[in-house]
Amino acid sequence: MLSYIYEENKELLLKDIPFPKKKPNNALIKINASSICGTDLRTYRFGSSKITPPRVVGHEVVGEIVYVGEEVKDLSIGERIQIVPAIGCGKCRLCLNGRTNLCDELKTIGFQYDGAFAEYMEMPSDLLRQRNFNKIDDCISDEEAVLAEPVACVINSQEFLNINRGNTVAIFGSGFIGNMHVELARLKGAKEIIIIEINESRAEKCKEYNPDIKIINPKKDNLHDSIMEITNGYGTDVTIVACSVGSAQSDAMKITGKLGRISLFGGLPDNSLGFIDSNIIHYKEISVYGVHASTAKQNRLGLEYIKEGKLDVKKYTNNIFGLNKIENAFECLKNEEIIKAIIKPKSK
Repeated sequence: MLSYIYEENKELLLKDIPFPKKKPNNALIKINASSICGTDLRTYRFGSSKITPPRVVGHEVVGEIVYVGEEVKDLSIGERIQIVPAIGCGKCRLCLNGRTNLCDELKTIGFQYDGAFAEYMEMPSDLLRQRNFNKIDDCISDEEAVLAEPVACVINSQEFLNINRGNTVAIFGSGFIGNMHVELARLKGAKEIIIIEINESRAEKCKEYNPDIKIINPKKDNLHDSIMEITNGYGTDVTIVACSVGSAQSDAMKITGKLGRISLFGGLPDNSLGFIDSNIIHYKEISVYGVHASTAKQNRLGLEYIKEGKLDVKKYTNNIFGLNKIENAFECLKNEEIIKAIIKPKSK
């Protein structure tokens, strides 16, 4: 079957590999749709020390069950499944408290298990045992459902932030994740949402999707002064760094008001030291939160938001590529021509 493989030499290659093995304690899905994450793009550009090669990459995935092992319960051939890729051990303190995404023995689809950029994928026994999957309602398309996982990561981030009516929320970055932060902050009732973005075309696209936002380009405008003007000198209530840029973390500290909350959503690929000013945290009583991956519960909530119409992700599903064109998709993302790419194996 055709698959996109991360090789020992850090190269990504399209190649044919054997069909996944059928086992008594696993299930197999035919991939209906997968999507490219920012982490996948960093792997494409720089490689990754977190992936054990050779490995089929990709972890945002929806598929149809084509095989169920005799030891597997509550799954049937033909059901559509959304995968929760971060799989904990199920036994440690964090897993037992529902924070499986923070397990010390965490294994992830596309990193330690073969992933989504293929024609078929195994649902390994660990995934099934931890119920790291959700069945998809018929009213949700594959293209919408595959976005539930990145939405769940945004839900995870915002659970710490207590966004409420009257809040001013600033978001660094207008990629897909930045857009999802806008959508969910609006759902929580934020009064003012500000996108901070230096790429004008991407900012304009974000504005098309979300006409009610304000946009600040730090290359053209003084960021601090612009924020203070919008907030009457107070600063933001919530600031989300949805990009992997250390200086954005430093700027977030400066524009956030007293008692504000900051989410460091975007991990830094290199040196992560020196961007956080502890005195600002101390004297302004700011709370700074990290976020990593998501839980099965948060993925279910993402699907519910989509099903109930609270979250419109359909407008982000226009860029669809066949698996044989996946490198075109990565190039479009790298060149910032699009903000999200969906891969469908049989598309042209």
